[in-house]
Amino acid sequence: MPVNEMLALAMIGAFFLLLLGGLPVPICLAVTGFVFGYAGFGGMLFGLLPARIFGVVTNYTLLALPLFIFMGIMLERSKMAEDLLDVIGLAMGGLRGGMALAIILVGVLMGAASGVVGATVVTVGLIALNPLIRRGYDKGVAAGVICASGTLGQIIPPSLVLILLADIMGESVGTLFAAALIPGLLLAGLFIVYILALGVFLPDRVPAIPIEERRAVSGGDLAKRLLTVVLPPLALIFLVLGSIIGGVAAPTEAAAMGAFGSVLLALFSGRLTLKVMVEVVRGSFVTSAMVFFILIFSQVFSLAFRGLGGDRLVQDAFAYVPGGIDGQLFFLMALLFILGFFLEWIEISYIALPLFLPVLHQSGVDLAWVAILVGVNLQTSFLTPPFGWALFFLKGVAPPELRTSDIYRGVVPFIAIQLVGLLLVYLFPQLALWLPDAIGW
Repeated sequence: MPVNEMLALAMIGAFFLLLLGGLPVPICLAVTGFVFGYAGFGGMLFGLLPARIFGVVTNYTLLALPLFIFMGIMLERSKMAEDLLDVIGLAMGGLRGGMALAIILVGVLMGAASGVVGATVVTVGLIALNPLIRRGYDKGVAAGVICASGTLGQIIPPSLVLILLADIMGESVGTLFAAALIPGLLLAGLFIVYILALGVFLPDRVPAIPIEERRAVSGGDLAKRLLTVVLPPLALIFLVLGSIIGGVAAPTEAAAMGAFGSVLLALFSGRLTLKVMVEVVRGSFVTSAMVFFILIFSQVFSLAFRGLGGDRLVQDAFAYVPGGIDGQLFFLMALLFILGFFLEWIEISYIALPLFLPVLHQSGVDLAWVAILVGVNLQTSFLTPPFGWALFFLKGVAPPELRTSDIYRGVVPFIAIQLVGLLLVYLFPQLALWLPDAIGW
């Protein structure tokens, strides 16, 4: 094996060692990229680096990221999820598992309104976890449904994952948003079927809200609250997604409208204060800086890895995978799923996925379909222990009686459901491709 290819393999090993040593991901990317790239080629390899970094920071599409992050944090600070859960929970409380179903619907609405997983999991965990346990819900089911519902924002547009995948795979954001809509709703539907099945076969785990509590709210008052609480976020979702998918606005323009719309929602709800605005702006800056820091230093890593011949190693490895393109896709999905146990989705997207793109381009497979497969797969990385971020988010706000083992036990069925959803999108590509084809993307 040539020396440079050996350096490429050593580079990957060094990256994981540094990561396990507790160093921040951007530092791991920069150190391994610079050290091994310099060892292989000296300083000449990095003559291309300024142009690549300039391409990242001036990418107009990526400007949508901080705007969508601002929108998500503003909606979380304005307590929209709290209002939605309260109203929808009472409306569905007569069903066994009604509160869990309400959490799933709130996850869909919050995901479609913001796409920020951490905000949804923390907010719903603070609001709903104690009431669910107090009403007799199984601790594992309560934890699992909150974590899984929070991850729906990773596949239901506008999703930060989809924006970055569009940049990596050379697809338009509007195409991926349209392609992800049906698979995202399919996953939510599978979650609902699971909760309904628990209500039929294991009703003690998901009891209904007591009738006395439901009678405390009149039907007319509940209908009014449904209209005033659910309609505004639905209008914001239609404004943002409709303008992108319909081709009326670019993703960045739609994100700007969404950010402004979230400010209006907070204003009309009487919750827009100077303190809230300062918290939202600061949170948006910190989160956006983290994302772009990783994007910039991933350029160092990928440039060094490709310069050392790492992309040829990947292509040669793919050549040994049996089954043609189906076998290669299965290998890719299995690898991404395993990486999800140890890495965040953004590292997987910008480190692992680009290595396989030349093979996918040569095969002629529809990259929009592959992007949705990757998106659904990456969604599981938020739930898979030991480093699933949704598990950390929930544990951080959980009461002492909820053990980590309860959270792990609760998310296992939802991980299995997400894999079923991934299999369905793989077996029936039109689930992802029908809507983009129908609207002419």
